[in-house]
Amino acid sequence: MTNPLQNVLNHRVRALVRKEFNQIRRDRRLMISLILPPILQLTLFGFALSAAVSNVRLGVVDESQTPESRELVAALTESKSFRLGGYYFSVGQLGSAISQARLDAGVVIPYDYVRDLRRGHSTTVQFLLNATNANTATISQAYAEGIVQTYTAGLQSQGIHASLRQVAASEISRRGQVQLMPAFLYNPGLVDSWFIATGVFGLLLILNSSLVASAAMVKEREAGTMEQLLMSPASTSEIIVAKIVPLFALLCIMMLLALAVLKLVFHIPFHGSLPYVLFGGMLCILSGISLGTVIATFSKSAQQAQLTAFFINPPLSSLSGALNPVEAMPRWMQPVTIVNPIHHFATIVRGGMLKGSGFVALWPNFLGLLIFTFVLVSLSIWRFRKQLS
Repeated sequence: MTNPLQNVLNHRVRALVRKEFNQIRRDRRLMISLILPPILQLTLFGFALSAAVSNVRLGVVDESQTPESRELVAALTESKSFRLGGYYFSVGQLGSAISQARLDAGVVIPYDYVRDLRRGHSTTVQFLLNATNANTATISQAYAEGIVQTYTAGLQSQGIHASLRQVAASEISRRGQVQLMPAFLYNPGLVDSWFIATGVFGLLLILNSSLVASAAMVKEREAGTMEQLLMSPASTSEIIVAKIVPLFALLCIMMLLALAVLKLVFHIPFHGSLPYVLFGGMLCILSGISLGTVIATFSKSAQQAQLTAFFINPPLSSLSGALNPVEAMPRWMQPVTIVNPIHHFATIVRGGMLKGSGFVALWPNFLGLLIFTFVLVSLSIWRFRKQLS
């Protein structure tokens, strides 16, 4: 049995690799699509896919019409979280505006608002939220509660001992008090784009690698050159290696550019070891290329390959933990991430860049990528040999 290293370095493989590079050089659209679109997608998605909520359109029903009520409205609308969407005369008009999507939220200040404040009684301010998007509604509620707490502290400094309570909140008297002092590790500024951009990075590597690899293989078959390659003295393994090497080189260039975008555009710190992140990226690219190669062996045309990828890539993306925490998934779905290469690479990037984790903490993820790549490359070689027979 020949040494695998000799198979990679022999003259047949070198000739096939040279042929693939020449073919890619003639197809400039392929070279551009391998580099420019992923960088633009990383930049756009990193800013667009943000969990932060800002400029929520807020409608106001001010039945009090006092300086104190206007001060509360100003405290809500002067923040970046809310912007004034207009004043309304009744709760019915406010509810209609929210139902027609002209507003995202509304606040109703009662007539006896100031009287209760000056008497030291609790007063109720109703806050209406459009919960069509539950995430936006929950975050907006937290913003409003924080602003109201700050406003209440300001009233107390003015000698008005008031407490604002939330509608339907449980009234539980507590004699003691616990104060929480949070310390935000690895992301002190709570920049959500750090989590999103590192996840999108893994998505782009896997998805672009699989799409380009499957398209290249199917294109060879449709052009009839694949049969000519199979009739050459080169073995099936050598043909697959020659197909992988040029795409792997170009995708590595894309990976380096994407890392530069993460550092220069999103200002993500780099606390770990660069070789670990690069090695994880190379394994991620190989995983994507091997996935695309397997798809090509089951497809007879480019349309069929795209349709097959359509059923594979969305589950890979949604069940990866790249854009949302794995803990947010149902418990019975969380073990599925173990066989997802995007999940392993996202863990490597976040651990290596944000947390400064070493190989001791990340070796299960490296092992997962290695196993995934080995299984798919072996499957693609077996499929090619089966088609030859």
